[in-house]
Amino acid sequence: MAPVVEKQLPGAAGTGDNNEEEEGLNLWTSILSEVSTRSSSKLPSGKNILVFGEDGSGKTSLMSKLQGAEHNKKGRGLEYLYLNVHDEDRDDLTRCNVWILDGDLYHKGLLKFAITAQSLTSCLAVFVADMSRPWTIMESLQKWASVLRDHVDKLKIPPEEMREMELKMVKAFQEYTEPEDATPVSPQRRAPTAGEDEAVVLPIGEGTLTHNLGIPVLIVCTKCDAISVLEKEHDYREEHFDFIQSYIRRFCLLYGAGLIYTSVKEEKNLDLLYKYIVHKVYDFQFTTPALVVEKDAVFIPSGWDNEKKIGIVHENITTVRPDDPFEDFITKPPIRKLVHDKEINAEDEQVFLMKQQSLLAKQPATPTRGATESPGRTSSGSPRPAGRAGQPIVTSGSPMAAVKKPDPNMKAGAANEGVLANFFNSLLSKKTGSPGSPGAGAVGAGVQGSAKKTGQKLGLNDVQAELDRMTRKQDSMVSANSVPPPTENEA
Repeated sequence: MAPVVEKQLPGAAGTGDNNEEEEGLNLWTSILSEVSTRSSSKLPSGKNILVFGEDGSGKTSLMSKLQGAEHNKKGRGLEYLYLNVHDEDRDDLTRCNVWILDGDLYHKGLLKFAITAQSLTSCLAVFVADMSRPWTIMESLQKWASVLRDHVDKLKIPPEEMREMELKMVKAFQEYTEPEDATPVSPQRRAPTAGEDEAVVLPIGEGTLTHNLGIPVLIVCTKCDAISVLEKEHDYREEHFDFIQSYIRRFCLLYGAGLIYTSVKEEKNLDLLYKYIVHKVYDFQFTTPALVVEKDAVFIPSGWDNEKKIGIVHENITTVRPDDPFEDFITKPPIRKLVHDKEINAEDEQVFLMKQQSLLAKQPATPTRGATESPGRTSSGSPRPAGRAGQPIVTSGSPMAAVKKPDPNMKAGAANEGVLANFFNSLLSKKTGSPGSPGAGAVGAGVQGSAKKTGQKLGLNDVQAELDRMTRKQDSMVSANSVPPPTENEA
């Protein structure tokens, strides 16, 4: 029995060693397999984003915001930026090149440094449209699409390769599925390939991908915060924005492009734009459905849209037909000239006086006041003849008549004195004895005394007679005083 036991012990020991070796080999195999899998599934490098748009449309601002940079430096010609792309599932990081072409067509030749025949297959074209100037949108999109088409034609890619690229775009457009119908996976994980999940492919509609460039295209409308400004200042209505959206979406169908409205100022749809770019370039899973409710936050992924869905927007357009020329309905508003307050410089005093003097010299001469006065008026300006101060002047037997009939040659001052005389005489006629003048006071006193004695009212004739008597008395006194005294020789 002992030899049997000895024979079994070495066999048992050898079996244990073989199992350990197999486990070690399996461990190394799994490690190598994982490393090879990770190396083959790394994020590809050398991907490119080509950005086209007019000057001032916000191309650099948009890409700088996606990059996470605070600066907003604008260059000329062909600008270069990059986006950091991180795969959280694989813990992998790469950079995506961003080329921004200047808005001046003069610089379109610089595209040869950004796109080559070898790198075209790894490119995404982004056409930027400025929503603050909607009348330029369609012209801008058509211009830059033509620039890209001309450059692709110059690359002289073999027809077989170009055809393969175009078919790839058609297939991607046809295989679009709604996010709720897709397999729920991690947002960062890449989408399954066509071989993993076969689906029913529907034919593309008429007018779709007729301008296939062989690379994915995305239309980005910037400055969508200006929609409220267009409504207030230019009287834009919902119909205008539906008309604009309709034209852009039909343009997107021609190139199989996606559409997204953004606003850097309000940071609207920027995260969504980044996720969609990463999805189109690196095949990351994308779970956001189309958004067409809000007029300033529209998002339409490539492959979702068709003519029937665009027809829903046409139902809201009543003033014009959807096929009317774009520039006939979306017109450029008249330019308002800004009136700046000019600085007023004070003119030199002597220059100003000289100008006034020249103006006065050109005016016709006007007659002076002295030339218009009556020649019978004295130089002193007084209408009264020379006489003793305070002495009444009587020209006729009736002082009332003298006062009531002023000389027509007398000026305004004399006429005013005549009015005053009429006023005082009217007081005498109504109420005798009122103090009009020193002489009149004496007359009134005598008349009042006689009235008290007789108890009768005074008449106009009595007052006139009394005035005549006082006048004669004063004339006699004047004549007596006017006799000159005798001189010494006469004495």
